[in-house]
Amino acid sequence: MAGERILVAKVGLDGHDRGVKVVARILRDAGFEVIYTGLFQTPETVAAAAIDEDVDAIGLSMLSGAHMTLAPAWSRRSERVEPTSRSWSAASFRTTTSTS
Repeated sequence: MAGERILVAKVGLDGHDRGVKVVARILRDAGFEVIYTGLFQTPETVAAAAIDEDVDAIGLSMLSGAHMTLAPAWSRRSERVEPTSRSWSAASFRTTTSTS
């Protein structure tokens, strides 16, 4: 599996990118070729980048809580991605604060 091309994207309006950069670095250190698209991507730009880069997998990071909108939008756009992109994964983490 090492040597495959993985596109990592930060989807939505959240500007916190430390986690996605850590994941990209871990993948790179494991031998993968990583393409990081940067902050504030849309499902459309990620799909276009995946096609242009001819990637094997796609990783999405959504920390803004907008995953309920962005994940279905990505799912619809991912149908445009070439069949060589065999898989995609999304992560959305929300923290809650106790008010007690």
